[in-house]
Amino acid sequence: MELEAQWWTGQLAADIHQALRYKELKLPSYKGQSPQLHLRRYFADLIAIVSNRFRLCPAARHLAVYLLDLFMDRYDISVQQLHVVALSCLLLASKFEEKEDSVPKLEQLNSLGCMTNMNLVLTKQNLLHMELLLLETFQWNLCLPTAAHFIDYYLSIAVHETDLHDGWPMVCLEKTKLYMAKYADYFLEVSLQDHAFLNYAPSLVATACVASSRIILRLSPTWPTRLHHLTAYSWDFLVPCIERLLIAHDNDVKEANKQKGQHAQSAQHTVFQSPAPTPQQASVQQHIPQYLQAHQPSLHYHHQTSEQQNCQQILSANHTASYPLQTCPAALQSSVQARGHGQTGAAMSLAVPLEVKPCISVSYNRSYQERGPYHNVQNGGRMVVLFLPGAE
Repeated sequence: MELEAQWWTGQLAADIHQALRYKELKLPSYKGQSPQLHLRRYFADLIAIVSNRFRLCPAARHLAVYLLDLFMDRYDISVQQLHVVALSCLLLASKFEEKEDSVPKLEQLNSLGCMTNMNLVLTKQNLLHMELLLLETFQWNLCLPTAAHFIDYYLSIAVHETDLHDGWPMVCLEKTKLYMAKYADYFLEVSLQDHAFLNYAPSLVATACVASSRIILRLSPTWPTRLHHLTAYSWDFLVPCIERLLIAHDNDVKEANKQKGQHAQSAQHTVFQSPAPTPQQASVQQHIPQYLQAHQPSLHYHHQTSEQQNCQQILSANHTASYPLQTCPAALQSSVQARGHGQTGAAMSLAVPLEVKPCISVSYNRSYQERGPYHNVQNGGRMVVLFLPGAE
């Protein structure tokens, strides 16, 4: 959004925060009912990687993924068109959040590996049509708060000199603030990976990212009064979202341990017997029940030294590196290949018409249930199917 740089440090910070909280009450509802929901993770990662490639701000990245989620939720999009939809969402978000010279150019997008590997080409007409359709879908309102819009305001008081680390006074306040910011950014990226986080208000997700970071850093009290007052969220209200974030964190730690073990095993190829799991690898599976036991704010996250090193390895790079975009999903790959069959020696151009057709009636509300297969829901609002050329 068009907010002054570092607004959270200015005199109007409380007023701006209040305005953002008011706007999030009017956000479009999300049902998680897209027929292409199984491809959502791939395209969310694609947006994150491309935004990192062009050094876009977190607000642009999160807004782009949010636009994609809402658009997929309302339209039945052929899989071969999801690339142009995802990149158009990123372009709109970057135009809204970034300076003009930071917005990716068309030729830069076409040079991306994900486009060249699949022999896809975006045209100016494609992007203009899709941007227009997106804007009409959201009624020309892109002022949609995300967790990234709240996080800096909450981080401004996330660490205080009166906090304790492992029950002792902090040795270096500035270093702790730095790690707090890194972990909060990490958890923000975690929240992009799973559409289930759309079931929570953006301000709640941002608050849970701060609380999860305090747990990982073993700061006490886990949820101090100052954060309770600033965010207006109690600890008990945050627990479900915190638990999701910490489970994802442990999965990353497990993956880091697994990769570390594989590298060590390949380096010691002369040893025929596989090494036994380390105590840290065995104990990491037992952490989740301990995180929120009795839902007490005094809980701490107990990782051994080697696990802390793995966590730091995760933080040392962008979180999207933990979710490599190695290959396109099989369904998407086969669909694009089928679409491009017969176009020998020529790149496939993506075309998007503006015509849409009502399909089924759906009910939109804040509480949604995650679905696997696609279901028709009767009564309520409106859902439309985006009919695209060549879509079967």
